[in-house]
Amino acid sequence: MTELSYALAVLSSISYGAADFLGGLATKRSTMFSVVVFSQLSGLILVLISLPFLPPSSPTAIDFAWGAASGLAGGIGVALLYRGLAIGVMSVVAPVTAVSAVIISLVVGVALGERPTERAILGVLLAIVAIVLVSQTEHVEEGKRATTGLPIAITSGIAIGIFLVFLKQTGPLAGLWPLIAARVVAVVFFIMAGLMTREKLLPRCESMPVVIGGGALDILANIFYLLAVRRGLLSIVATLTSLYPASTIILARIVLRERLRLLQQAGVACAAVAIVLIVSG
Repeated sequence: MTELSYALAVLSSISYGAADFLGGLATKRSTMFSVVVFSQLSGLILVLISLPFLPPSSPTAIDFAWGAASGLAGGIGVALLYRGLAIGVMSVVAPVTAVSAVIISLVVGVALGERPTERAILGVLLAIVAIVLVSQTEHVEEGKRATTGLPIAITSGIAIGIFLVFLKQTGPLAGLWPLIAARVVAVVFFIMAGLMTREKLLPRCESMPVVIGGGALDILANIFYLLAVRRGLLSIVATLTSLYPASTIILARIVLRERLRLLQQAGVACAAVAIVLIVSG
């Protein structure tokens, strides 16, 4: 059961990283509101389509409430992350967001009475080091852009950490319904916010496949995380999930030709070692 939880968390991490990469690309071409609304909406549609093929579930009002609250926090976090990725350097903004999310999850997990093993704790600490290492950049102009986006990245990480904590509170019998509640709240919130600020809510046609792809990967990551956190410790599962910057920077390297410093490569290696330590712990 524990091994399955860790595997699902790693899959969630990979999916989140790819979704964030696509979200960042789409936000460079379309407005942030249009990307968030349509990515969240595409994920919601995919979950609704899959419901008839899933085992029966029995969500309670509390499950829906936690799901709705997580949707608001997660939607704000993702929107801020996409904005940060659009104005800053992907290999800097994503890791800063992840560290902030890990800290929130760790504090809450310990407060709830979780006590990971010593080896798992070592893996968590190494994971944080890995996230910090992959955030290093050598270009002055990139450093300035990253500094500009740091407040957004930190705020995004706090919101995403709250999202991870809230989903943990849902019951195992609720199935995927908390995610549906989360997506409905997020979509409605951002449509209303977009209308109030008179932002364009329709992405450009050339960006639509990227937006939909990012939304599909994001909801897949949410599903993996929800299944993982219901089987394992919040502090551990959230940490593994928050290693998503590794896949983000790898995609940035392949697609955008962003250079990886030795420190960033070391960070990816540390992430791999951290996963081994946590799994073996």
